[in-house]
Amino acid sequence: MDTSAMASFRFSLLGPLRAWRQGVELTLGPPQQRAVLALLLLRRGRAVGVGELVDGIWGADPPTAAVSVLRTYVSRLRRLLEPDRPADGSPRLVVSLGDGYALRTDAVVSDLDRFEDLVARAGARHTEGDDPAAVELLREALDLWQGTPLAGVPGPRAEAERRHLEERRLAALESRLRIELDLGQHARVLPELTALYEAHPLREALCELLVLALYRGGRRAEALAVYDRTRRTLVDELGIEPGPSLLAVRAGLLANSGSGPPEATDTDDRFGVIDEGGGGDGGGLADGTGEGQGGPGLPVSAVRPSQLPTDLATFTGRRAQLDGAAALLPDRGHPQTSVIGLISGMAGAGKTTLAVHWAHRIAHRFPDGSLYVNLRGYDPSGSRMSPGDAIETFLVALGVAQQAVPEELEARAALYRGVLADRRVLIVLDNAGDSEQVTPLLPAAPGCLVIVTSRSRLSGLVARHGAHPLALNPLSAEESLELLARRLGDARVDAEPEAARAIVALCAGLPLALSIVAARAALNPGFRLAGIAEELRQDHGSLDAFAGGDAGTDARAVFSWSYHALSPEAAGLFRRLALHPGPDITVAAAAALAGVDRRRVRTPLTELTGASLLIERAPGRYVFHDLLRAYAAELSEAEDGEKVCGTALLRMHDHFLFTAHDASTVLDPFRESIPLPANTTDATPLRFNDRAEATAWLRTERYVLREIVAHAATHGFDTHAWRTAAALDVYFNRLGYWHDLLEINGAALRSARTLGSVTGEAYSLCGLGVAHSQLNHAAQAQRYLEEALELFRSADHASGQARVHRGLAYLCNRTDRRPAALDHYARAIELYRSEDDRSGEAGVLNQVAWTYILLGEHEKALERCEEAVLFYQELGDPYGEASTQDTLGYALHHLAHHAEAIGHFERSARLFHGIGDRYLESDVLRHLGDAHLATGDRDAARAARRAALALLEELGHAEADEVRRELRELGESAEPAPGEPAV
Repeated sequence: MDTSAMASFRFSLLGPLRAWRQGVELTLGPPQQRAVLALLLLRRGRAVGVGELVDGIWGADPPTAAVSVLRTYVSRLRRLLEPDRPADGSPRLVVSLGDGYALRTDAVVSDLDRFEDLVARAGARHTEGDDPAAVELLREALDLWQGTPLAGVPGPRAEAERRHLEERRLAALESRLRIELDLGQHARVLPELTALYEAHPLREALCELLVLALYRGGRRAEALAVYDRTRRTLVDELGIEPGPSLLAVRAGLLANSGSGPPEATDTDDRFGVIDEGGGGDGGGLADGTGEGQGGPGLPVSAVRPSQLPTDLATFTGRRAQLDGAAALLPDRGHPQTSVIGLISGMAGAGKTTLAVHWAHRIAHRFPDGSLYVNLRGYDPSGSRMSPGDAIETFLVALGVAQQAVPEELEARAALYRGVLADRRVLIVLDNAGDSEQVTPLLPAAPGCLVIVTSRSRLSGLVARHGAHPLALNPLSAEESLELLARRLGDARVDAEPEAARAIVALCAGLPLALSIVAARAALNPGFRLAGIAEELRQDHGSLDAFAGGDAGTDARAVFSWSYHALSPEAAGLFRRLALHPGPDITVAAAAALAGVDRRRVRTPLTELTGASLLIERAPGRYVFHDLLRAYAAELSEAEDGEKVCGTALLRMHDHFLFTAHDASTVLDPFRESIPLPANTTDATPLRFNDRAEATAWLRTERYVLREIVAHAATHGFDTHAWRTAAALDVYFNRLGYWHDLLEINGAALRSARTLGSVTGEAYSLCGLGVAHSQLNHAAQAQRYLEEALELFRSADHASGQARVHRGLAYLCNRTDRRPAALDHYARAIELYRSEDDRSGEAGVLNQVAWTYILLGEHEKALERCEEAVLFYQELGDPYGEASTQDTLGYALHHLAHHAEAIGHFERSARLFHGIGDRYLESDVLRHLGDAHLATGDRDAARAARRAALALLEELGHAEADEVRRELRELGESAEPAPGEPAV
């Protein structure tokens, strides 16, 4: 390979790790292999020792065969990067140096190199006084970023480098903003600064820049408020006061000399300069390790949920309704019955705003907490929340374990009423569609308050359950003017009273319409109110959902005026977002719909939220108001057409399919792969570094993913429907979301049959069979699994057949048919061996061992476990080894080899802890406690069970009660002894 050929390699690190050889993108292989490549690239041509690589990829708990696995990855990378190298030829790109490896720097270029060069050149231009050129160079440098750096690369070193690179990006961004402020462009940078400050509230440099931008825009009071908020955050969260630079800015704000705050700190001192040590010698290995995330709940007795959304700081008016609401509760004490307040009114009338404001005013009277849910009763996409799903979210919030939530609605409702008995809880049921959606969510015991909002009057709720109606009419002229003044300031409204009254009249007292107009006016302080009022008059049209007796009650003019004021990018995104079927939309999904990368989509998202056309309900998660979503859908149909919408939907489904597949692969990297269609769009899937990240995404997107599969199945994206469902089975099964498995696999089955895909039909039937097995529907499970087996046989799909045999064996064990289970496992092993799938074979060996334990044949169980452990160690699969070490310990324990059992249990617990699987770690710790108890070591048994209890309480798992009972049997409370730290 000559130098010119070698220089044709290009690498991207400022986003997902990617590589191109002579312009053709390469497939970089499994996550750990990508990690090896990343570490070599970051060392910039210097050697990385084998020990450093092992530590950087696996941290403190590498697999037994780590060095062998590492050398395999290096060999694969050499073949990938130099496919034409003769078998006996020496590597020219990834070379051996000492006891490690190096990647020749004369052979590669990377976006990180380009970024550093541009930042350095920008610094030189700034020093020379050419600030406009410096800004452009910094913009070019920042445009290189394609999301989270090193996305998809696992290991502690990659995590440390991600933080280091992100700090460098922020430093360059702050330098650009600081120079733009020096150039007098405070109005231009203010929206970006505001968004950055919200994302990084502890970063003092961003606070300083935002304060300066606000002050120079004539917003001194807001600048002081930002400083005060930052100081409170620093004191509350870090226990420190602001640094001298930020204190100096505040001193300037408070000065009476009129000179204003001091200038921004000299940019040269902060010009993207970040310590390049990063762990030593130009990017040495970091020592940090990742931590898994725990579950969402606590024991029922310890949980006090607080789910109310943020109260609107500029709330105004509605005094009569608030007085009526106050009359529903006694002046002192708590109500003797459950009280229901029903707020009804037209879309955009401010029902949710009033409900949340009222709830915050009286939340202190309900000591057992507050619950909130958006029932999405009028969601135009049809993704309305079922009462069962709403109860499930409430039960989990109240501390009930996910696995303990019953399947049927009546059983869920009964459990919900029981959990609320003797509690005083405030419950907000927002955006209800009808009485039937609300009734199962009503508590039976006295002392609770339920606040319901709906566009309908819900007469059934009033007649049958005694709900107290609070109807919302449009705001009065006085209330509307007060709202406008709260948003724009008294001075601006008083300066143009006639124009302000005209705006109020044209908005017809609709709070949503007034808020949109006020947001537009606030973002453009130079606009005269008279000009805004004239635009409203000229564009006044009709919006069907707001049709009234005269033109003054139509709000489409307000929406269309705001829409037409958007940039083309934001307007296009507004229309595309209406296509998304889920309850909320992430930045990544928005980028897929818009056909741009995630970095670029943030600007139009910020524009839409700033114009009150979109709501950011949580960081990076956006929702439409129902009326605005309907309006966006109208525009999409009228302006985009079927082809444009179809292309956007294909990108969206590509995004979810490939992201779900990556998450599934990270959760179980050794499972058989599901055939994926070619990604024919430019949608970029998310990449996950570890199981914690993948699990967090799947947990957060759970309800969205259900809607995505259903949408794909009903809108002609059948290939995506069954493959997305198949990619989700690992997560949904492990976390106990078996009802979801039924729903998505039912939709997937319909799509597979529409396509005539035998493989897709078989996977979907298998998923249905597994879900029915978990739900103890033995007959249905048997039928679906047998159908799946026949289809996999007809397709000569060996791994699929093995998968079904494992499902049938599991079902046999659940129904006490052990010999039949062993027969199915034996057939699965034969099939895996025919495919040389040692991971699959090892998994079955562990399951066979457990079946022998159930039969009492522990010696046979030991033999199978020892085979499986060897396989898993050779493969470098910590999850499989952890499961098998537990089984091995369990068999030894029942053979009275307790000392050996303890060693295997401890190994299993360490592995599960490193993986981040808190539930299985707790399960092993309980087994460890049993083994210690069998040896007579009651102190060690108590310590293991206390550790298990802490994990189960963290997860809010139902088994925590069992461990408390076990601890009581050992003669101790479930609480730590006085002076003893909690486990």
